[in-house]
Amino acid sequence: MRKLTPVLFLVVLSLFLAVPGSIVAKTLPSPTASPSPTPVATIAPTPVPAIDFTQKTEENLGPLEKLLHDQKVGAIWPGNPIKYAIRGAVNSGVPANTIVLLLLLPIVAFVIAFARNVVGIRGFGIFLPAALSVVLVATGPVVGIGLFLVIVTVSTLVRFILRKLKVKLQYLPRMAFILWAVVLGVLGVLFLAPVLRYSSLSNVSIFAVLILILLAEDFTRVQLGKSIRTAFSLTAETLILSLVSYLFLTLKPLQDYVLLNPEISLLSVGVLDILLAKYSGLRLMEFYRFRKLINNS
Repeated sequence: MRKLTPVLFLVVLSLFLAVPGSIVAKTLPSPTASPSPTPVATIAPTPVPAIDFTQKTEENLGPLEKLLHDQKVGAIWPGNPIKYAIRGAVNSGVPANTIVLLLLLPIVAFVIAFARNVVGIRGFGIFLPAALSVVLVATGPVVGIGLFLVIVTVSTLVRFILRKLKVKLQYLPRMAFILWAVVLGVLGVLFLAPVLRYSSLSNVSIFAVLILILLAEDFTRVQLGKSIRTAFSLTAETLILSLVSYLFLTLKPLQDYVLLNPEISLLSVGVLDILLAKYSGLRLMEFYRFRKLINNS
């Protein structure tokens, strides 16, 4: 039995060495290796294509420019010369909203003339209400009317103080002094913009203020020539005409129509002006003023 022990040991050893390594691997416990950090895949950002502002893409076009771009225009003659001229001006850098305002000004002038000849609203002429309506578009009706009331109030107070103090000044020096006081009043309002926290008030253009001062000059001239009551009446009527004109200037369908059909718009307004000049009847306000006389007759 002792002689068989070395032989059995050699047999077991030979069998063990003859076992495949995969089986040994299954029987032996595998060492626990520390998990290696999983590499995180970094995604490269997709490059955003730069917008070419020289191309007429949808991102570059404004509402009015896009409206022009989408319109199909026929031959230049005989019915589309102004359409092609507008496109050439816009392509060269002229703002489309400036062209729209210029195309709307004849309509505004016709509305003011119609209000004078047919309705009976007077106001300070025709150009000043039209200019004031453009100011209301630029500044907004609240800021525009507010500044106008400040200017009129300051000019009236200065004229009243000069008259009470019996300070006699010639016309132009008096107007220069009133302008000096008006500038101080407007500066005071602008200095209050941070306190009032009204953004539209801090973005007022100098041209809007100049037009408002021009209206105040007419107001003062009427005060000097007639009376304060007449001046206030004409000023109120001018504000009414300006607000009505402001509605026409900001009417989006009308803006689109005059931009897309400038020939029809200009020709129609010219014909309406000539027809309006032929009207010689009573105004609507005169019908109301003389209603008793008309009813008795």
